[in-house]
Amino acid sequence: MRFAITILLGAALLANPLASPAAAQTGGNAIPTTTLSLGTATPGGGFPLYGNAFAEAMNAADPQITIAPRNTKGSNENIPLLEKGELDLALVAGEPAYEAFAGIGRAPVRLKILTAIYSNPGMFVVRADSPYKTIRDLVGQPVAFGAKGSGLPILARYVLDGLGLKQDEDFKAIYLDRAGDGPAMVEDGRVAALWGAGIGWPGFAAVASSASGARFIAPSADEITRIRAKHAFLKPLTVPAGSYPKQAE
Repeated sequence: MRFAITILLGAALLANPLASPAAAQTGGNAIPTTTLSLGTATPGGGFPLYGNAFAEAMNAADPQITIAPRNTKGSNENIPLLEKGELDLALVAGEPAYEAFAGIGRAPVRLKILTAIYSNPGMFVVRADSPYKTIRDLVGQPVAFGAKGSGLPILARYVLDGLGLKQDEDFKAIYLDRAGDGPAMVEDGRVAALWGAGIGWPGFAAVASSASGARFIAPSADEITRIRAKHAFLKPLTVPAGSYPKQAE
């Protein structure tokens, strides 16, 4: 089974180029170092996982730079923290970045994109024994749409809007304090589904490795056409089956 889904591009945004100068020692000589704060998101989500690995690799590669990851509420908090100079770097999901640079609902930001880091295929995950097979099946059901400050609910809003659905009206929308709280809510039935994004996303992996296993619900080919007709900045992405263990066929 292959899932054709929309993608979300994560971007690292830069506010202040230098912060917290210090010094390291090598061969008895002091080497000037710079510490940069890196905003991620709430524990249990993809940004802390990626951010910690990124910092570890960069710190090992260049002794003159120390990247210090910092848990935040996610993209929607990272952008204003960058603007205020309270973060030097941050991971920001594509949809919040798109809105911020386009000035949608706010003044356009004056930040710099360093790089796109990875594509985020958005989809729902349900228990393998769940009766829900399509997005329409989830209408009226409790659904966890991600952490309150993350970009995941914004991606979901665009996807659902393209299908003529309203996130907070057509679903019993639940927004989490921590991204890591979602998988247990699927497992014990508090929610019918968890919305998430990304191959290897920790929430998907946790549900897939649970005792109940997982099934993924993504937009169909016809639904993708409808979504992109309204929101052309979203791009299709196909994810191969077997991306997660114990996935229902």
